[in-house]
Order: sequence, then C-alpha cells, then structure tokens
Amino acid sequence: MKKRKLPIGVSDFKKLRENKFYYIDKTGFITEIIETSAEIILLPRPRRFGKTLNLSMLRYFFEKTEKNTGKLFKGLKIEKQEIFHDHQGKYPVIFLTLKDIKHRNWNECLNGLKTVIYKEYSRHRYLLNEDTLFPDEKQLFENILKGMSDITDYENSLQFLSEFLYRFYNQPVIILIDEYDTPLHAGYNKGYYEEIIGFMRNFLSGGLKDNQYLFKGVLTGILRVAKESIFSGLNNLGVYTILDKKISDKFGFTEAETKNMLKYYQMEEEYERAAHWYNGYRFGSTTTIYNPWSILNFIDNEAHAKPFWINTADTSIIDRLATRGGREIRDEIGQLLEGKSIEQPVYETIVMRDLDARGDLLWSFLLFSGYLKYLGEPEYRNIYQLAIPNKEVKLGYEEFVIHWFAEKVEDNCLKDMLKALSGGDMDLFERLLKKIVGQVMSYHDLGDEPEKVYHALVLGMLVWLGGKYDIRSNRESGYGRYDIMLKPKDKEKTGIIIEFKRVEKESHKQVLKNALQQIRDRGYSAELKASGITNIMEIAVAFKGKKLWMKHKRTIKG
Repeated sequence: MKKRKLPIGVSDFKKLRENKFYYIDKTGFITEIIETSAEIILLPRPRRFGKTLNLSMLRYFFEKTEKNTGKLFKGLKIEKQEIFHDHQGKYPVIFLTLKDIKHRNWNECLNGLKTVIYKEYSRHRYLLNEDTLFPDEKQLFENILKGMSDITDYENSLQFLSEFLYRFYNQPVIILIDEYDTPLHAGYNKGYYEEIIGFMRNFLSGGLKDNQYLFKGVLTGILRVAKESIFSGLNNLGVYTILDKKISDKFGFTEAETKNMLKYYQMEEEYERAAHWYNGYRFGSTTTIYNPWSILNFIDNEAHAKPFWINTADTSIIDRLATRGGREIRDEIGQLLEGKSIEQPVYETIVMRDLDARGDLLWSFLLFSGYLKYLGEPEYRNIYQLAIPNKEVKLGYEEFVIHWFAEKVEDNCLKDMLKALSGGDMDLFERLLKKIVGQVMSYHDLGDEPEKVYHALVLGMLVWLGGKYDIRSNRESGYGRYDIMLKPKDKEKTGIIIEFKRVEKESHKQVLKNALQQIRDRGYSAELKASGITNIMEIAVAFKGKKLWMKHKRTIKG
C-alpha cells in the first residue's frame, strides 16, 4: 500500500488533509481552546513545533464560509464530540501570521505589518458590498486596502475588523495571531524595539482588550513577552508555556505518536536512534516531546540522523547574549556539553530590553526557544535544573563554542593543536596551547578560580575532537575525580587524562610532578583500562596567570 506523504513544511491544515498527508491527530487542541476559561490564550512554543498548523486547524474548524470545511475533520477525534456540532463553521475568523516580519528597520517593518493587515482586510472585502458598514467605515476599509491610512488606523485595524465582522455575521469573532513576537525579536536585533513595542501594544490592546465582539483570541510565539510591555491591561489573558500541564501535548510529537509514525513508515527499529537525537523536551513537567520537524526529516531521509531543526534557526539573539556573557556563561555551557545540568532561575515573562542588562535571562530564553529542557519541578521558587535535551541540540552548542574560538584564535592554530594532541606530538601541543591561551584569555577572565577557567577553556577547545573521543570532565575514576579525560572510540588509540594545577608557593616543576603523581596515585586511568584502552597519555598542566607549563607521561601496553 502506498504510504501517505510526509507533511514537511506543510502548515496549511486544509492542504494537509485534502492531499492526504500523514497527520497526527491534534484536534483535542480545539476542545481545550473552547473549554479554557480565558478569552485570550497565549501559547509560547519553540519554532517549528506545529504552531502555524494548529492555528490553521483552528481557522478551518471555526470559520463560517460558503464551503463545507467540516469534511476536513472526517475521521478525527473532534468529529465525534458534541463540540463539533456546536462550534464547527459558526464564527467569523481573523487570521494573521507575523512570522515573516523580520525587517532591517522600522519603516520596512511597518510596511510589512501593513501588508499583513491588507491581506486580511482583502480576504473580507465582501463587507464593502453589503450595508453592514457606514460610509465612513467603508472609507476607512478602502483606505487600508489602498495603503492610504495613517498609523493610528493600522493600530486600530484589528478592533475595527472584529466589529465589522460581528455586525455582518451577528456572531462573535475568533482572532488568531501566529508568531506574534517575531517582529519584537527583529526590533530588538535591528534597533527599532521601542517602535515595534508601541505599535504592537496598541494593535493587540485594541483587538483583544475588553473586545465585546470577541469569542476567543489565540496567539502563538516563542516567548511570553512581559505584560507591561505589550499585553497592558489584558485581564482576560491565559498563558500556557512549556512549564504548564495544560495543552502540553498539542505541539510537537509525543513518544507514542513518534513510535506509531515510525511503525507506519516501517522504521520501528530506528526508534532508539530517533529518541537519542530528537527527543528530551519536557512540556508540562511530565510530557516528553519529540521535535516534529526533525522527526519528519529523519523519516524522509530514510533514518539518516543529522541536525535538521538546529540548522534552520536564526540564533542572532542567542549568539549576542552568550558571547557577551563572559566566562561564567562559557563555563556553564561547558557543563552542559559534558551532559551535566545547571541550576538557573527561569522567568516566564521577559522584557526584551532587559536582555542586555540581565545576564540571567539568557537561560530562560534558551529554555523557551528549545535549546534547553528542565528537569522536573523547581525545588525553590523559580530555580530549575536545566540540561541539553538531545544530541541535535548538543551539536548546536558545540558549533557555538567552535565559532567563539574561531573569532579569537588564529586560523588553523586550534586545529593544529588538537591534531598534535591526538597524534601524540606533545611539544607542538604545548607550544600551541600557550599561544592560544595568550590569544583568548585575559587576566580578568581568571578571577578567583583560575583552575575552572583553564578547565573550561581546554574543554571548549576539545569539542572539535568529539567525533573521535568521548570527552569527559570531573568524573570519578579510581580513587578520585580527574579534570578531563578523552576516551577514544577506537580502543587502539591513545586515551588522554589532563590534570590542571595552579602554581602558588612551589615551583612549576614541582607542581607538574605532583600533578602526574596524583593521576597515578588516584588511579584516574582505571576507567580507560576497564574499557580495554591501554595506550594512555597522562598530561599535567601547571599555570600562573597566563603563564603555562606542561609535562606528560605515556603508558604503552605491553
């Protein structure tokens, strides 16, 4: 039997259903929207997790049109519910998507917003042919279609259109706004944040605040932008983030949905690999979610696993925050890359202008954008354990580290240093390590805990060797904890242990001797030997400020 097509990039519900694409039934989302007591519902989720498709589904479910859209829901769960007969095809709908409003300056952004508003007014231009509108309202409507209105009319256009539709249909209106915060991200990045905030505050307030013509309003985006910034006065706003149990399984694929999909395409045996690469997201504390974009592409590529979602991102804000954050952020990214969790406050509401002043907002941004997951409920207030969700996202962090070093280190210097390390040329490794430390590190970076700084620096550089080695840090082996271990995936290759020591009262030679003795006395090589690796390189690194010395000892089997 011919398999259904994969809906890669298909975000229109009608197109998906009429062309018989594979569809995971998310129509329970409709029920939750109707039954939620809040009149306005904001649903922040990571990009490419099905937000546009779900809003499109709401549009085709609710919208009153001449064509029968009820047939699109044939065989789906919602069709059997009483809600279907009470609400399907009963309401006028305003549908706006702001996902493409990513312009370079405010004038271009405003023109983009005008175009979006024009398209929706044009879709409802039949109102001009009826007696519903008063002459001045017809003039306003026509001015928006002609692009002749002033900015105030555009700011009030959502409110105007909802009133016109209510009057025509004698039914309250559904307002759907997809990716409402995309213009805000662009404004923050490009320097017109205050202008876009002012416009969006008036635009949304006019259409959503105390709107007597409204039945439901649903907005999607990535972040919950703080109420005082944009949702001023919306007392009827219900917000359900990835931290909330409500609507936790309607964006992305659950474990059962992923398994069923793989089975349908006869790829059941690839489940473990798919899970390793693409699951790990937690929505609503108990629901494990798989990245839908990556799963679809994984199946389409015949189970060839690679970064699909992470390579589609605009990471400009993340890069800006992380590179500005200093050594503390780099240390924590290093911990994440080691597979550890970090403890950080999570703020569900973000004032984007505060991102420059408050470094702790980075972790909230990363969590809600899909670059981190949270581990269970917070033990204290808003303090969460955060970790990297899966292999795909881990590769994204590794790329960030690579780019960070690439900006600061001369071309090929780092590659040559790592080639020397893996090839056993310790003299060249030491010379290049000293050179890179001089290029990258300042005395300010060293602070009160220089061992951690050197540790994080070297660990970050070793990211390049991730294909050949399992890179481990601060783990127990023998009778203590080693600093860094490179465990080769090929057991015939050399395993590497690195110990860092600060030079204080003793000479650097004595410090190096003590460090190598510690590696042996505490049996740090036990983990390597237990894995069948008998070629072992023990490296001691002593330092004082930016001065660095090194000594090594090789143990060869036999």
